[in-house]
Amino acid sequence: MKGNKNFKMWNLQLRAFSLVEVLAAVAIIGIITFLAMPNIVAVKQDSETNLAISRAEALNIALVTLLQSNGRENVAEYWKRSTTNQDRYALLASYLAFAPANLDQYMPLGYRIDIPNIIEPLGKVSLSGPRGEIIY
Repeated sequence: MKGNKNFKMWNLQLRAFSLVEVLAAVAIIGIITFLAMPNIVAVKQDSETNLAISRAEALNIALVTLLQSNGRENVAEYWKRSTTNQDRYALLASYLAFAPANLDQYMPLGYRIDIPNIIEPLGKVSLSGPRGEIIY
């Protein structure tokens, strides 16, 4: 009977992890995390660039929609009165889904949009980011 109790206690001691095994597991998880971090950062940067391009395209579509719904001559008058990007964005905001009131809030942090000063000839908005101009 006594031998069985010792066997059960010895059996319980085998189920625990040693300090070396726990440290090895933590080290392996740390190495995997260290190797994955650059990829996570790159994915985040790519997603912000794609969001900025998507929003620039939405502004282009909003500009064309504004012209089609109001006529080129009417829009040209309003457009000449708008001297800043924010003023031009205010004209386009009603043609954008879920657009904030401010152009700086519309674009991701670090990205900038320049809306064309004239609509004759019609051009695309220009987009620049942390690494310079973005051709889309």
